[in-house]
Amino acid sequence: MDWYPLWNSLRIAAISTGIIFFVGIFAAYYIAKLPKLLKGVLDVVLTLPLVLPPTVVGYLLLRVLGPKRIIGAWVLQVFGMKLVMTWWSAIFATTVVIFPLMYRTARGAFESFDQTLAYAGQTLGLSNTYIFWHIRMPCCRQGILAGTVLAFARALGEYGATSMIAGYTPGKTATISTTVYQLWRTDNDALAAKWVMVNIAISAVVLLAVNLLEKSSRQPKGKGAARRGITG
Repeated sequence: MDWYPLWNSLRIAAISTGIIFFVGIFAAYYIAKLPKLLKGVLDVVLTLPLVLPPTVVGYLLLRVLGPKRIIGAWVLQVFGMKLVMTWWSAIFATTVVIFPLMYRTARGAFESFDQTLAYAGQTLGLSNTYIFWHIRMPCCRQGILAGTVLAFARALGEYGATSMIAGYTPGKTATISTTVYQLWRTDNDALAAKWVMVNIAISAVVLLAVNLLEKSSRQPKGKGAARRGITG
């Protein structure tokens, strides 16, 4: 059994999750401060990939990153590198698809934050950067971690956009999802079933982690930790 699809899926999911972890958090933090109308428009735009069919996302990415499109043609001409049909092409797809999960989860966590703690920190002369990393983030960490885990799981199982922009080449661009489809298409049900079980096992571990994080978030530790950050 060739384990390349598992390794490739894990590295694609890990890289895209690392990207949206920081981008999603800062987008949620700064957009929450914008006027209501502008915030609503940006919410729609940034959340759109969550409700669009993944194949539509893949099609739009091909229209932008394809070798005959503006960005894809420029990169190919300047760097001699194609942005599609490589293993890392799937990172573009998974990043776009999972970004709304991180953004919405982080925004919800920030909106539930007790703003009086930030005000208290400001009265003590603490900088906004210090308040963000040492007060706001510790209070919101369970929600943000849950969003990160869910985003990773979604990236790991992404198929539609990934298959369109990265394709399926054994040993080069194959992921778990595209491998299952190709094995089913070629009537190799036995091996397809093994990959399905691998995917189910990983998904079960992810859901268990999310449940543990949610249980931890129900415990009233946030304010105490924040007050220790302020007084510290």
